[in-house]
Amino acid sequence: MASVRRRLLPFGSSLLRTHAAHFQPVEGVGGNTHRKFSSVVTAEQRVLKLEAEEGNQILEDDIHKIRHAFNTVKEKFLKIPDVLREIPKIDPKGIYINKNLRLDNIQVYGFDYDYTLAHYSANLQSLIYDLAKEYLVNEIRYPECCMEFKYDSLFPIRGLYYDKSKGCLMKLDFFGSIEPDGCYFGRRKLSRSEINDLYGTRHIGRDQARGLVGLMDFFCFSEACLIADIVQHFVDAKLEFDASYVYEDVNRAIQHVHQSGLVHRGILSDPKKYLLKNGQLLRFLRMLRENGKKLFLLTNSPYYFVDGGMHFMLEVIMSEICMITVLVIRASDSLGQQDSWRELFDVVIAKANKPDFYTSEHPFRCYDEEKDTLAFSKVDAFLPNNIYYHGCLKTFLEITKWNGPEVIYFGDHLFSDLRGPSKAGWRTAAIIHELENEIQIQNEDSYRFEQAKFHIIQELLGKLHSVVANTEGSEKYTSLLRELNEERQKARSSMKDMFNSSFGATFLTDTGQESAFAYHIHQYADVYTSKPDNFLFYPPEAWLHVPYDIKIMPHHVKVSSSLFRT
Repeated sequence: MASVRRRLLPFGSSLLRTHAAHFQPVEGVGGNTHRKFSSVVTAEQRVLKLEAEEGNQILEDDIHKIRHAFNTVKEKFLKIPDVLREIPKIDPKGIYINKNLRLDNIQVYGFDYDYTLAHYSANLQSLIYDLAKEYLVNEIRYPECCMEFKYDSLFPIRGLYYDKSKGCLMKLDFFGSIEPDGCYFGRRKLSRSEINDLYGTRHIGRDQARGLVGLMDFFCFSEACLIADIVQHFVDAKLEFDASYVYEDVNRAIQHVHQSGLVHRGILSDPKKYLLKNGQLLRFLRMLRENGKKLFLLTNSPYYFVDGGMHFMLEVIMSEICMITVLVIRASDSLGQQDSWRELFDVVIAKANKPDFYTSEHPFRCYDEEKDTLAFSKVDAFLPNNIYYHGCLKTFLEITKWNGPEVIYFGDHLFSDLRGPSKAGWRTAAIIHELENEIQIQNEDSYRFEQAKFHIIQELLGKLHSVVANTEGSEKYTSLLRELNEERQKARSSMKDMFNSSFGATFLTDTGQESAFAYHIHQYADVYTSKPDNFLFYPPEAWLHVPYDIKIMPHHVKVSSSLFRT
């Protein structure tokens, strides 16, 4: 309508000026002089009326067209279009590239242990949660009723943020905005109006987001759930509390569980309950050795824990395979003797204290496994079959002479594992266990169907807003706007619930855009995948290229709204 007015007003204005210039005083009967202003007013009103009628008609026509388009696509919403099934599927076990990587240039492969070489069942999060809450009650004197809390595996995801000043647990998008359906105070989801009341806007940006605590590794599930449960307890009990204390106490409890060895002993006491065997891991490590690559293990975990886990995953599984296949395998093809998994690695470093490892100048200490002691002699070489503790990147590079670009390091924690190596010039590979499941969901026709619906509703809403610039629309406009928003919210909720009913997907927002977690993956990981052994599907000399049609995250598929067009 605004464009209509811009088109008509110049003509109308000149018309009125022309008429006014020709109206002069005239002498009427009886010598009375009067002016014919009434005809001028009538002309102006006539033009304005014509403008309004024409503008309203154009507006109604545009709304009618959008309504017709909406009704048409709603009929197509009743079933999944056949063309959707023709969209290529994304490989859940693929390697996804943020920066070009030539594997033939990589001579050294480094690995973290937890959630990189070792993968765990969901039982581990419950174990960590229970041990941490016991510490809160027994050592920090939290209320005894906190012992009744139970870990809820359906609540948290990786990549959440906790606001220590306001007590909110939230998910952010790629640009640092709060997800409107992903902000919780305790276990209660906040409404959009509540978010605006707390933050003024949900678009808090990355600068303010830096003041939040990121929960980025795979152990953060139990931490996020326990924080939310503690906050909810204080709210229900109507007790005053400082949100920063809650985080400090829970984080202290989680750290104690790891540093005291409670969780390590719990895992090793029943490895079948907590550790997931993976026969392909041994094959991958051997393939690297056979191709002349150097391997090292760099972990924050103590050696006895790593040794127990690796023995269970690699040596035991190999003997089981031998029994099942009833094959005669040469001794060199099996891992039989104790500690033989260490033969796969040129250097083994435990209790490395990452991320300080990358910036400190701590010395290496040689670890005596039998005596459980550290030697006092200076470490100036890494000898075969020795275990090393602590250390720093500077000394590591001086001893090994391994140059940055020829080294790739695999890890699951974006900050502790990948940020330091990335800044040091190493290539980096993020191991994101949940990636495989999220890609499988994105491959499903039902998810792609909802994504296409969401996109076309977004387009129709954009057209409607461009037609009516102000909020004072007609009843037809108001009705159409309400229906479009309702349909968009239905599609948005459907996509979210396919991943996690509380926070949705790890990599995606509810609208199918990238999350803040995806931003950090994009920033610190040259490549990312769900397991290290996915590299078995690629030749060791492969050139891994960023896709030519790169989106922000290369494993995402954007389903076009054109799916519903005739």
